Amino acid sequence: MTGDPARHSGPGPRPAPGPVRFGYGTNGLTDLRLDDALALLADLGYDGVGLTLDHMHLDPLAPGLAAETARVARRLSQLGLGVTVETGARYVLDPRRKHGPSLLDPDPAGRAARVGLLVTAVRVAADLGAHAVHCFSGVTPAGTSPDTAWQRLTASLAPVAEAAATAGVPLAVEPEPGHLLATLADFHHLRRALGDPPSLGLTLDIGHCQCLEPSSPADCVREAAPWLRHVQIEDMRRGVHEHLPFGDGEIDFPPVLEALATSGYQGLTVVELPRHSHAGPALAAQSLDFLRGALPTGPLVPAGGDARC
Repeated sequence: MTGDPARHSGPGPRPAPGPVRFGYGTNGLTDLRLDDALALLADLGYDGVGLTLDHMHLDPLAPGLAAETARVARRLSQLGLGVTVETGARYVLDPRRKHGPSLLDPDPAGRAARVGLLVTAVRVAADLGAHAVHCFSGVTPAGTSPDTAWQRLTASLAPVAEAAATAGVPLAVEPEPGHLLATLADFHHLRRALGDPPSLGLTLDIGHCQCLEPSSPADCVREAAPWLRHVQIEDMRRGVHEHLPFGDGEIDFPPVLEALATSGYQGLTVVELPRHSHAGPALAAQSLDFLRGALPTGPLVPAGGDARC
């Protein structure tokens, strides 16, 4: 089962506003051994880690995965770190194709390989006590119609959502610029196509909201709150999909963090700087200082509620 609640769901009042829990993604610390990365984040004061399953850290294709997962789970517990499992490794399945094969691959065997990786990720997440498993659709292959791409995506994700339901770990699909599932509207299209399974939720990337959503990032948080299972955060500019250190983009972060604090979401908000591993330790420290400085300081009002004395 999951180690901590991901968010409020169902009817009834939302949880009281609480602190935003920050993590840092290991895809931005690929020059460090996993144990060193985890120790660094704990020493800096992070609440958790976004653990990308990849060859340099927890390899989902390596022999002895269950034993290594158990060891990592013990290490996370010793350090007091929460965890979410991320599946955005660039070449974990194919050393020649970035993020390939995807859930949209023309080859059924390729799609099956990606499904197998995600089901493995669900199993790893359950063993780690993770609060969610992240995934994304992939880019529509050349010559593939939108209808065919959506059919492949829904057929591929159905067994993953079922595995997530069995394991008690939410599956958090990320809208990704340039992918078939690129926006919040696309997420809702998928959710309806799959019959709105309770195990299916959303990864909201704050930078992606700035990049291409019609609403502001803070409004995106409020609109997405009922489905939030995982949050990624970085700076970004409008119309440019480039993950930037905080302060190098255009996002106004205090309203975003206030929206998160009042949304009922209780999982990790994970810094994602996958192209900055060369400066990972320094950026991890700077990022946490920045985010703590941007947190709201006054009374928090739950979404849809009012302040009480």
